[in-house]
Amino acid sequence: MAVDPLIELHDVNKHFGELHVLQDINLTVGRGEVVVVIGPSGSGKSTLCRAINRLEPIESGTIRLDGQLLPDEGKSLARLRAEVGMVFQSFNLFAHKTVLQNVSLGQIKVRGRKREEADRRSRELLDRVGLAEQAPKYPAQLSGGQQQRVAIARALAMDPKAMLFDEPTSALDPEMINEVLEVMRQLAREGMTMVVVTHEMGFARSAANRVVFMADGRIVEDRSPDEFFTDPRSDRAKDFLSKILKH
Repeated sequence: MAVDPLIELHDVNKHFGELHVLQDINLTVGRGEVVVVIGPSGSGKSTLCRAINRLEPIESGTIRLDGQLLPDEGKSLARLRAEVGMVFQSFNLFAHKTVLQNVSLGQIKVRGRKREEADRRSRELLDRVGLAEQAPKYPAQLSGGQQQRVAIARALAMDPKAMLFDEPTSALDPEMINEVLEVMRQLAREGMTMVVVTHEMGFARSAANRVVFMADGRIVEDRSPDEFFTDPRSDRAKDFLSKILKH
């Protein structure tokens, strides 16, 4: 068990129609831990990721963030949700706002910072993700990899306790994937609590404290990367790894 649990899911269930996408999910992520969630398409990985900050409502079970139960809706949910940064497959940047405005907006609206303070923090974070000089540009002027790094900076600007990444590189061209993963590796080294849904096995091996393997809406394995990749226990995991590690 994680020593200092930050995210706790207990007996979480979710259906889409007849499909039972999350089946009795129990998962604890400790403060400073990097948990990478992998598995075949349709296994429930993204739904799990989105359930953690209630973007996806659940039917039963409990989710706690830093000891607090996630409320169903309203202001208290918005407050708690601000504690969890989220980076999606699509970058979800505001097209009509500059890069700097994109990163500052949530700080001003949700955190109540003054614009000068927000912009200063935004510039620091853009510098951190290697995009200081892109601040005055608009998203359309950036590459996909750059846009995703802006999205990461925007999430970090809220000073979240944890970061969720839902397949952050799957919409990117291959040559851009590494620039995004490198920013994520740096966050991991700095001790950010992260839950990452990804197909990037190299990242799972190098940056994760734990690999959670999902299939058919269940967590099948939850182990260290070394154990999982060298000695998967379940047939599902063996089958999955044999398919992807051959390439």
